[in-house]
This record gives sequence, structure tokens and C-alpha cells, in this order.
Amino acid sequence: MEENVVVSNMERKSEKSVGVVAVVTEPRFTQRCREYLEKQKLFDRQHRVEKMPDGSVALPVLGETFPEQYLQELRNRVAPGSACMLTQLPDPVPSKRAQGCSPAQKLCVEVSRWVEGRGVKWSAELEADLPRSWQRHGNLLLLSEDCFQAKQWKNLGPELWETIASALGVQRLAKRGRVSPDGTRTPTVTLLLGDHGWVEHVDNGIHYKFDVTQCMFSFGNITEKLRMASLSCAGEVLVDLYAGIGYFTLPFLVHAGAAFVHACEWNPHAVVALRNNLEINGVADRCQIHFGDNRKLKLSNIADRVILGLLPSSEEGWPIACQVLRQDAGGILHIHQNVESFPGKNLQPFGVSKIEKEHWSYPQQTVTNQWKNGATRDSRRKMLSPATKPEWQMWAESAETRIATLLQQVHGKPWKTQILHIQPVKSYAPHVDHIVLDLKCCPCPSVG
Repeated sequence: MEENVVVSNMERKSEKSVGVVAVVTEPRFTQRCREYLEKQKLFDRQHRVEKMPDGSVALPVLGETFPEQYLQELRNRVAPGSACMLTQLPDPVPSKRAQGCSPAQKLCVEVSRWVEGRGVKWSAELEADLPRSWQRHGNLLLLSEDCFQAKQWKNLGPELWETIASALGVQRLAKRGRVSPDGTRTPTVTLLLGDHGWVEHVDNGIHYKFDVTQCMFSFGNITEKLRMASLSCAGEVLVDLYAGIGYFTLPFLVHAGAAFVHACEWNPHAVVALRNNLEINGVADRCQIHFGDNRKLKLSNIADRVILGLLPSSEEGWPIACQVLRQDAGGILHIHQNVESFPGKNLQPFGVSKIEKEHWSYPQQTVTNQWKNGATRDSRRKMLSPATKPEWQMWAESAETRIATLLQQVHGKPWKTQILHIQPVKSYAPHVDHIVLDLKCCPCPSVG
């Protein structure tokens, strides 16, 4: 889900004022002229009616020009005897209504005025095509993909983007498209205004620098980053199989006290940003970057903890996650997944995965019901948070079974697994939830 930009009153005052066209008339004709302008939908409600130094009154109007036909109508019919003239208010005062408007409303006002000034009729279609939400990265605004799609925008030129940037108090503008299905999760982002897409974002004291046109960044994952940062990982070695620009690698190194992180990433642009972010945050000496396909990773028997932060599913990385876990003590997997939830739908068990089919021929000696506290699956359901959806639990148990199968296949002996926690992160789409499964995996003691 995208985040709405927030513009403070201070930011609004600091933005460059835009001149407004106004009709000047005598005080006794003010009400008549205003009613006429309102009827013609020409009156600008976003700015105050102003009294001029000579005692006349200026009524702000929409658009950068005012058609002569309306001016003649005012003089000859609406206010006979009036000398109605046009003027430019260089520093218009926002009306009380405008001062309380949202950034999206302000954008609508500024863009509609600019469009009409170019001779294009403002319409409900154009208004519906304006963005309602966006991401703000310093002086760069990242618009959502579902805006400015009408053909009328294409003929308005680059000044349109300058108008939008000015209205929202930024210097650069970019528009997102759909994430490329190229395996590297490369965002298709177009830079509309500005000469580069590099930005810096800070959360929880960690600095992230990246190019928004080449790398993903989700504000919606902040709660999970905070949760990972709060874990006690002193002395632990971690493997982050989908490191990106360091979304989870950095919280583990900076706040959780991890001894060392092996960060895997195959997007070359993300690797550049990751390397830079490790340096900026002073933790480069405790991280090794493995560039390339993590399914070919040569590491094994090293990790106390593995992060699998890929959506919609990280299942292709599960065999490697099992491979890198310590053979003597095991460890914890943090498995991200998008899970569908449909109220009223009969739940069906998740099907056997391709991975599980490939390894099903291995003797089934896995142990998935041996919990530290001796709880069975039925009793474990009662221990879950009331907020846990049945679909989350069903997927978690299915994933647990598959992981247990993989652990035995990789290590050649039974392991026991335990669902420690199911953490909701965000709503990814209607009826689709991004969750994280914390799964503890330990080798079973040898018998005999």
C-alpha cells in the first residue's frame, strides 16, 4: 500500500506562491459579480477576495487567462456602469477553505488552474486521473502507477510536472510502473522531473540511500524492520537471502547486534546501494555481499538465522535456507509470504509444492510434531494470537511440513520444527496479507 504525503503548514508557507488572475470591480458590484462568476464556475474559492489600495475589490478567478466574453458580460449586463478590469494578484492569500485542504486537494486546484490556462477544459475524467497517494523521499515525489493515464496529459508538455512539483513542494518527480517480472524485482519507474533518482531515507536511525528508478523500497515494512532490530542476535551469524539495499541486513547489524551477515542479492543496482549503505552505517566490516543467484550459494552449515524476505513467496530459496543452517544447533527461519484470505470460503489444505514433490522419494522420517513444550498441533492453535487468521495458520503448518522434508533431504537426518510466531506485516492487496513465519529448526538428537 502506498503512503500519503504529509505537508505541514510550515511547508505550505514556504512553497513558491503562484500569481492568480482576478476581476476588479467597485465594492457595490462585488456581490453581483461574485454570483455571476460562481454560476459560470469561474470563481476561485481557494483564494480570498482582496481589497485593493484604491478601495476596489479583486475577485480571484480560475485559469491563467479570463475570456473577454465574460468580461463584457460583467460590464454590460451583470454590473452596468462597472469598469470591471483584470489584474494579477502576485501574492494571493489562501482562503480559509484552502488553508484546511489536503495536499491532494491543493494539487487538484493548482493543476486544474494550470490546465485551463492552456486552453484545455477541466473535466471529471482529468480530476479522477490525479494521484491520491504517493511516496515522498526528501525532495523527490514518487507517484503511483494509476495516475496521469488520460491521453490529454500527453499534449501538455514537461511544464505539467513542474506545476505538480511546485504544488507539492518538491524538486523532483517520478512515476512508478509495475515491478518487472525479471526475478530482480526491478521497479519500472520513470523520472519525470530531475536529473537522477538517488534518494536517502532514514528510519530507526539507519540510513538507506538508493536509486528509486532501480531499487525497491517499501514503507509498509517498517514494523517488521523494527521487530527484527529488536531481536537479540549477539554472536549470531545470519544469512539474508534477498538483501536488496539492506532492508533487514542493516537492522540486524546496527541494532540487533548480529556478529556477521552474509547478504545475497542479484540486482546489480541494489548491490551498489547495499555496499554504500553498509559503509554509511559503519557496519561494512561485519557483512559479506554474495552477488548472484542465491540458489547457487556455496555456503553451508553456518547460519543461526536466515531471512527470506521475498514476495509473493520465497519458496525457491527454502532449500538453500536449510543448507546454510548450522548442522549442530539449527536456527530460525524468518519466512515472508503473501497469503490469500477469503471470508466465508471453505479452507482447503495447501497443495504439495514442486519442491516437496522433488524430494518426496526420500525416506519420510521427518519430525514435525516434536515441540519443546510437548504441545500438539491442536493445542498449538489455541496458543496463537486471536488476530491470527486461519489461512495464515494453515499456510504456516504447510510451510513447516515442507521445510521439515527439505531439512531431512539436505542434512540426511530428521529435524524437528516449531512455529514460534506468525507476524502480520501489511495488507498487500485486497484479501492478500503479507505475513512472516518465524520457524525454529533443530536437528533431532542421535539415537544409540
